[in-house]
Amino acid sequence: MSAGPLMPKATAVWLIDNTSLTFDQVADFCHLHPLEVKGIADGEVAAGIKGQDPMVSGQLVRSEIEKAEADEDYRMKLAVSNVRLPEQKRRKGPRYTPLSRRQDRPNAILWLLRNHPELKDAPIMRLVGTTKTTIQQVRDRSHWNAATLVPMDPVTLGLCSQVDLDFEVSRAAKDRPVVVEEAGQTLLPAQVTTARETSGDELAVPSIDELKKKSDINLESVFARFGGSKSDD
Repeated sequence: MSAGPLMPKATAVWLIDNTSLTFDQVADFCHLHPLEVKGIADGEVAAGIKGQDPMVSGQLVRSEIEKAEADEDYRMKLAVSNVRLPEQKRRKGPRYTPLSRRQDRPNAILWLLRNHPELKDAPIMRLVGTTKTTIQQVRDRSHWNAATLVPMDPVTLGLCSQVDLDFEVSRAAKDRPVVVEEAGQTLLPAQVTTARETSGDELAVPSIDELKKKSDINLESVFARFGGSKSDD
């Protein structure tokens, strides 16, 4: 759907008063319902609104009006402006949260703490628009409403966009140190890590049976040294 004029009703008032366009043509250009345009012509709608000339504002050219007046089936097109508006940069600072959504911020904080523990306080503050004190209260369950808090996705609540959330999570993941899980693994004996083959620098790793043979203790020789035997007990 193409864009319409900046002041649709005021433009419709001017077109009705100054051209012979049909209600359908005016409605199509102004993005209004034909019955609403008819109400404007009858004085029942937009009473007291001053007409706005779309040609003065550069939204319509005379040739378009003439084509539409000559052909009832022709639909006017909005003039393309040659003026390029500067891109609006996102201003820095805390995110503004509507009043209707501010009560949901603790629920969003709880969701972030549970589902993305890698996030520090700063990214949570940027995503939800909250304070460090509130985050700490939710974390240690000292918040005044801690008993009724329910984890809720901040994207679903409209507190932040999915793009912003993914960006903060990915950045936190990059800053997080890599932890190698050692569960189920044991350290190799010193003779394994220090042994080297004579033909090269690679480690000479003995088999498990060889290690067991080296670690076996001759109990008979131990008891014989202390003047007893294994069977004396």
